[in-house]
Amino acid sequence: MPWDPQRYEQFKAERAAPFQDLMSLINVREGLSVIDLGCGPGPLTERLADALPGSDVLGIDSSAEMLASAQELAREGLRFEQRAIEDVAGEFDLVFSHAALQWVPEHSALIPKLLSIVRPGGQLAVQMPSNFSHPTHTIIDEVGAVEPFASGLNGYVHSWSVLGVEQYADLLFASGATEQTVFEKVYPHVLEDSDALADWMSGTALVPYMERLPAELHERFMAAYRDLLRERFPRKPVFFGFRRILFVAGR
Repeated sequence: MPWDPQRYEQFKAERAAPFQDLMSLINVREGLSVIDLGCGPGPLTERLADALPGSDVLGIDSSAEMLASAQELAREGLRFEQRAIEDVAGEFDLVFSHAALQWVPEHSALIPKLLSIVRPGGQLAVQMPSNFSHPTHTIIDEVGAVEPFASGLNGYVHSWSVLGVEQYADLLFASGATEQTVFEKVYPHVLEDSDALADWMSGTALVPYMERLPAELHERFMAAYRDLLRERFPRKPVFFGFRRILFVAGR
């Protein structure tokens, strides 16, 4: 099951709120060299480029499906490439990442590496989910632990690499950050019902499970997942408190 830009964009308004919070922490200057790590389908990278006049903005993503959508937005000063975040290299005035680093392992090594490619006077700006104890996540593994899904997944359980806010603060200091802002925030989303929760997760956290699960089990897995979400969230509308970590560090 590849990444689906249309499914991901279903909740673009909700995803834009933390993006805007991260943008408010950036020192806006003209003529910056910028890389957006995990650009997805591209609209928010386009907004980033629009907010940084005269800058050269490169969006990278490992998903061919996401990049096919993003390439339609390419223009002077805004380009996209297929590349893994782990392989990023070079020097940039702004290293930016919105809701992507949670997919990359070993943050204790990743964060120092990302800070190292920031030019003196530049910034590393990151936002990522930290809500992995929420039922929308834990129920995925509940379903995956029973048959026939356990056999279909061959025991797979996704391990998230996101650390605590204090750990990121320590990492940034140890890596030479001259200044930093690190915090966690709950974004209050009100969705129509529990099925909307399932739709949200089908565009993100469920993707690696569906990639591994045989195609004939996809519908059964989603049906079981939706049933458990309905039991846990029977009322309409549903309040979805989504925790995210944001940090900005300078060199």
